[in-house]
Amino acid sequence: MQSILTHKFAYVLYAFICLLIVINITKKLTKAYIVKNDIEPHRRKLILNLSYLLYYIIFFISIPFVLGVSVNELIVFVSSILAVLGVGFFAQWSMLSNLTASIILFFYHPVRIGDTIRILDKELDLTGEVKNITGFYVLIKTSEGNREITIPNTVILYKGIELIKTKNNR
Repeated sequence: MQSILTHKFAYVLYAFICLLIVINITKKLTKAYIVKNDIEPHRRKLILNLSYLLYYIIFFISIPFVLGVSVNELIVFVSSILAVLGVGFFAQWSMLSNLTASIILFFYHPVRIGDTIRILDKELDLTGEVKNITGFYVLIKTSEGNREITIPNTVILYKGIELIKTKNNR
């Protein structure tokens, strides 16, 4: 019995060391890619965090198999967690939609930090410089009144946006 536990512990330790190595390689490759393509620092952080999340999910899914947990037990455990998360996300639907919108904005929308934009809407006439793009909102500094306003990512995604001036003249 002692030998089996020692082998399982060794496998978990090897998996953890591999996780650290992969994270370190990802940091180096991401830094090289960012320097080469002149990507903003907040996007680097987002890319790293998403890759870390993927690595940790793979790591934590593989550990029960190494420790000998049966597939049925793991399915019951994961489905229970997903049910609780589903109820929580349903209760906070706007938060989930803002997170989804932030992913779409990150990959497909032309708005970047430093750009001056105008939101094209009857009720919301807003022009300003994009100061930050987070997982839930976009921070815009207006020219009139020098105010900083947070706009939910879903508004940026669903409303028309006019790019008045881009940071790097793309």
